[in-house]
Amino acid sequence: MRELSKRVGTFTDSVIRRMTRISNAYGAINLSQGFPDFNPPRELMDALARIAYDGPHQYSVTYGASGLREALAEKHGKAIGRTVDPEKEVVVTCGGTEAMMCAMMTICNPGDKVIVFSPFYENYGADAILSGAEPIYVPLTPPTYDFDLSLIEKGFRDGAKAIIICNPSNPCGKVFSRDELLAIGGLCIQYDAFAVTDEVYEHMVYEPCVHTHMARLPGLFERTLTCSSLSKTYSITGWRLGYLIGPEYIIEAAKKVHDFLTVGAPAPLQEAAAIALRFPESYYDELKALYTRKRERFCTGLDRIGLKHNVPQGTYFVMIDISDFLALPRFNGWTDLQFCEWMIREIGVAAVPGSSFFREPVNHLIRMHFARGEAVLDEVIERLSRLSALR
Repeated sequence: MRELSKRVGTFTDSVIRRMTRISNAYGAINLSQGFPDFNPPRELMDALARIAYDGPHQYSVTYGASGLREALAEKHGKAIGRTVDPEKEVVVTCGGTEAMMCAMMTICNPGDKVIVFSPFYENYGADAILSGAEPIYVPLTPPTYDFDLSLIEKGFRDGAKAIIICNPSNPCGKVFSRDELLAIGGLCIQYDAFAVTDEVYEHMVYEPCVHTHMARLPGLFERTLTCSSLSKTYSITGWRLGYLIGPEYIIEAAKKVHDFLTVGAPAPLQEAAAIALRFPESYYDELKALYTRKRERFCTGLDRIGLKHNVPQGTYFVMIDISDFLALPRFNGWTDLQFCEWMIREIGVAAVPGSSFFREPVNHLIRMHFARGEAVLDEVIERLSRLSALR
């Protein structure tokens, strides 16, 4: 048989989704794949129920239903302090995953280079490779996940055409400060490069941190592609509604890529989701308060049972240090993946091995999330407490 594409041999399947499959097989509590276990707002469910009978049920405009694009332009325009044209500067995609892939395929030629922070959400490296580009990895150094600006500049000097910034960052929960983004943005301008931002967790930022949109900063809207989705903000990860927002000259090209990738996002869901984008500011205040409480409950529980971890500035992810366990004779020579698989079987909790997020040889961290109800989080801590007996 003829050989397959060489691209598919350069990355693995999603380790996150693999952990979910193993978790389901053993009936573990799944803190690997980041989705909430509670319903979206009632207004969204009511809108979807109504549209189930009233429609639409056929194709919407390829690049997004007009009502959803208008609502996205209004919300994002307010956030970045400028008018966003819903016809020329917005594309609705099938989730943030397609938004990122669409962005990469729009700006990258085969052989181009793209800067990716490490740790990274696992799609970014694969997206670069699938679009024919070469990732250049710049480390975010635990436990504070700071970066060396000179390494970013070196990446641009070496020919990087773009940089991908997840803010707040999955998996480590870092929130990039305004000064950090200004510094990165200054290099983008100096080296005539694009900034591709993933801002899906923008409403899950914990005090005293503040979320800053790269596209709001001076001189950066014209070279920034903002990728995001409605999945996490409105607890509708299964609806698969994402979007790209950027300057017209990029978005007009992205529309063509999107058209041939997926044609369009689901029409009924687009129609229903538009209502959420016009929720009052109090909705986002309550969402932040909800996740702040969950972060406190989960991190306090981890402290109580003696598990070392970071405290995320944003997102709903926590990185947990398993060095003490890997040093035990029973786990001698184990990888973080083997430990996560054992933990699913024996402890009943699913996490993601940190090595799947790092370019560097990091084998001592695992990622869990706290987008669960209080009773479930308490049960997780109870199960994890069994680890203490191993020491």
